[in-house]
Amino acid sequence: MAEPMRARVAAPRLAGGRILIIEARYYEAIGAMLFAGARAAIEKAGASYDVVEAPGALEIPAGLAIALDAASAAGRPYDGAVALGCVIRGETFHFEIVAGESARALMDMSVARKLALGNGVLTVDTLAQAEERADPQRGDKGGEAARAALTLAALKRGGGAR
Repeated sequence: MAEPMRARVAAPRLAGGRILIIEARYYEAIGAMLFAGARAAIEKAGASYDVVEAPGALEIPAGLAIALDAASAAGRPYDGAVALGCVIRGETFHFEIVAGESARALMDMSVARKLALGNGVLTVDTLAQAEERADPQRGDKGGEAARAALTLAALKRGGGAR
């Protein structure tokens, strides 16, 4: 695995913040590690979280939109969201479709809705790569995605300028 280009920086405090975690646990063990990292980062920032599940990575964007709309309609909007999942390359073109379309839809939604989103959907060639990236003691991509969402949520609240 490539060395990180920057030091891991703690997310800003987001006391009282609400974060939505949407996860596709197609690979249960990978999903559990991604979630552990995300949960730790959110709790460390003083925020709370809710969790919803999507059947797979391709369904994460639609599930996220539905959950965000439902929360807003109930008068309890989220400050940000974290998408977690894993897509492992197989022998067919399906990997490219799932990985590309999921990422594109998440980015489109983030920009259109001004959503503080951390994308923790892994796209890897092997299970070993997924384990390395998901493990909170090694790659911690779940924690990284949560810290990204928290940083953007703080910026949205007006607390991100240096």
